Amino acid sequence: MKLVQFFLPGKGKRVGLVQGDRVMDITSAEEEVLSTLDLVTQGKTLQGMMTRATWLARRLHRRAVDWRELQRSPSRRVPYLLVPIDAPEVWGVDSTDASEPAREKRARDSGDPHAALVGGVAVSDRRPAIYFKATAHRVVGPHASIAIRQDSLITVPEANLAVVLGPAGSVMAFTVCNDVTARDIERSGPEFLGHAKIYVASCALGPCLVTPDEIEDPGALQMRCSIIRSGEAIFSEAAGLACPERSIERLVGWLCRNNPVPPGTVLSTGTGIPVPDSMALSDGDQVDIEVQRIGRLSNPVRKT
Repeated sequence: MKLVQFFLPGKGKRVGLVQGDRVMDITSAEEEVLSTLDLVTQGKTLQGMMTRATWLARRLHRRAVDWRELQRSPSRRVPYLLVPIDAPEVWGVDSTDASEPAREKRARDSGDPHAALVGGVAVSDRRPAIYFKATAHRVVGPHASIAIRQDSLITVPEANLAVVLGPAGSVMAFTVCNDVTARDIERSGPEFLGHAKIYVASCALGPCLVTPDEIEDPGALQMRCSIIRSGEAIFSEAAGLACPERSIERLVGWLCRNNPVPPGTVLSTGTGIPVPDSMALSDGDQVDIEVQRIGRLSNPVRKT
């Protein structure tokens, strides 16, 4: 199942169920479903959310919107995609945690039962570097502008697979996340991580929410990140998402340890495509991040 939020002139924010190239409007004030977050909280479980969305589509019988008509920049005069969920919290995983150091891999492959210990701690039990990223008002959706901080000279996109959590940390859906980072500020010291990561339009989500029944193995997915400048791709790299250190279960378990998160929370699982400083974002660029089975998240770039 694929779910979106979209804008309709004269009606505002709508909830959509994507069926092929059609988007069924399943918004219902009577049923108190005015957002995808409502579906997550009311459904309580993955099956409950899917059942509720399907029931609304059958009950309402509204005229469908063409998926292609929603792929445009925000405007009050035309339909367009919104951020797929108004996440109360967005968390991220440090990109260095996503890549297992070569020496650890060699140790594990050696067959020595003690070799997978680093500093006396099993690799699988190491604490991942999880940080707070955004609240809903700092997040933009597809085709909306992501921002470069006015005090940053090296800002880069970070392409991520993200998970949407339900009650008790259950995985309700996957989406694409651009964890925009002011890398020069980040390098100034750990005390400046908040400035590097958290500001208005520093995070993009989209284009839709895809439920786990459509993605059997997230680690088998391929992802591509591209930076387009003056109509040409100045950077375009692809990577697979398989990484034992970045398993969904492990990261969600660490996030929710002594830290209950509200339903609809998004966890961005760590980039697998490092962007070099020489490709730092400039005003007027466009960033495209595409993940198999989810779609393409495309955002223009503006300097604040």
